[in-house]
Amino acid sequence: MKYVNYPDNQTRRLSFYLATEEYLALHYPDDEYFFMWQVKPTVIFGRNQLIENEVNLDYVKSNHIEYYRRKSGGGCVYSDPSNIMFSFVTPTFAKDFVFHEYLSRVVKALQSVGIDAYVSGRNDIMLKGQKISGNAFYRVANKSVVHGTMLYNTDLSVMVKAITPNNEKLISKGIESVRQRVTNLKDHFDMDIDTFKRRMKEELSDADLTLTPEDLDGIAEIEKTYLNPDFIYGKNPKYALIRKGRAEAGTLEFSIELKNNIVKKINLLGDYFLLSDLDELLNKFLNVAFTRADFERALADFDPSQIVFQLNQKQMLDLLFQSTPL
Repeated sequence: MKYVNYPDNQTRRLSFYLATEEYLALHYPDDEYFFMWQVKPTVIFGRNQLIENEVNLDYVKSNHIEYYRRKSGGGCVYSDPSNIMFSFVTPTFAKDFVFHEYLSRVVKALQSVGIDAYVSGRNDIMLKGQKISGNAFYRVANKSVVHGTMLYNTDLSVMVKAITPNNEKLISKGIESVRQRVTNLKDHFDMDIDTFKRRMKEELSDADLTLTPEDLDGIAEIEKTYLNPDFIYGKNPKYALIRKGRAEAGTLEFSIELKNNIVKKINLLGDYFLLSDLDELLNKFLNVAFTRADFERALADFDPSQIVFQLNQKQMLDLLFQSTPL
């Protein structure tokens, strides 16, 4: 695996690092690439999430915290200079590889420096029952991009305030809850952050490359897509019907516009992971009567898990046709 270096030590905004992943996938030869990065205090939310549901915009803006949408699925996270972001690009597109092989490599690297880490759930790395890393992935030009957090010494109280709705009671409970579920590596060993990064680089890569000025120009062009307000805020029309809940695939929120009980528009928000074009699934329900039997017929010989990772057809239909919305 090649480690990707920037030609300078400049700290860039988060959108530039996300654009770097895309640039490598689009323009570099088939190989495995890895790099680490840190940013100023920043919130990053998933491609299929509604910003108003995930980000405390009043707190974020008043505290000069940046915020961006990424092109992968998954949930909302907070990053600061004491949180190390890992990025990995591979020519392999296989969901089992992404969530087992790559995370296993990271766990092995952590274990080599004395951290007894292990993989848990869809995309988390844990230590003593607490989360130290969450990861997400998406597809670019038939390649996989995987990126994730590595909590080193992040301010967890700021994290909760930034990604919790603006409600003091919820924030207070959230800080207490997060301290039970999440932990910083700094609390478990004495290695300084620069030494830790050097050891991770040594464990996870075996060669180096340095980006050129031309590469930086190309990355800046891709970055513009992340800075477009339409992409950051999303276009979310009002819908007549909302169905939301949890399934094996993650948190799901279906928004449906009906006319005479016929589906005219349908959208799916949540922290799920996309494997292919979501419209390939949702378009099957357009102009279909909103009944379980009609939806089942629309999905005949079609497996939703081809589009959304671990989306079980029965769980999806149970959520859509619950007697009352959750």
